[in-house]
Amino acid sequence: MMKQPPADVVWHPHQVSKATRAHAKGLNTSAVLWFTGLSGSGKSTIANALEQRLAELGYHTYLLDGDNVRHGLNRDLGFSDADRMENIRRIGEVSKLFVDAGLLVLTAFISPFQADRQLVRQLHKDREFIEIFVDTPLAVCEQRDPKGLYLKARTGAIKHFTGIDSTYEAPIAAEIHLKTVEMDIDSCVSAILQYLNDGGYLRQSVSGFSDAL
Repeated sequence: MMKQPPADVVWHPHQVSKATRAHAKGLNTSAVLWFTGLSGSGKSTIANALEQRLAELGYHTYLLDGDNVRHGLNRDLGFSDADRMENIRRIGEVSKLFVDAGLLVLTAFISPFQADRQLVRQLHKDREFIEIFVDTPLAVCEQRDPKGLYLKARTGAIKHFTGIDSTYEAPIAAEIHLKTVEMDIDSCVSAILQYLNDGGYLRQSVSGFSDAL
């Protein structure tokens, strides 16, 4: 159960609203784009490509990457189930701050447990949490193995590795489902941009958006 702050810690309201901040950045609604999938599925690659496209369109974004965050904020955490849960809890709180700042925040984390992703969803208001399932079969991820982690996991050099000796719980009803064996990076980025456009997140006109694809 999540701990509550002490009774004498009181929330201080801001005069500038989330909606005002988002409007100033060209958005109707700020949101977190939560990429989840196995290691090697393409989460970071797609998120990077999407952020670049959004920047070209003039939108304010920030990308939180799993490995990068473990170099700083979460450097004290390991890869046990408990540490994975705390890792996602912290990122959920950070993403909530970025959404409050009026940004589109992209997060690329394995985030293997459904309950943890649901907890992050509940931190955000309706339509502010967009779950993106980067659906890549384990065999394909293992074949890619860009960091050599699957090989280490198979030989026992790495313990608690998702997909090998730690469970990955696939999303049940993600807002966006990217099947990467059927879609290239550009197709994945276009699908996400189309979702944002159709959902009214972007204030840019439909015609201008279509020309940018």
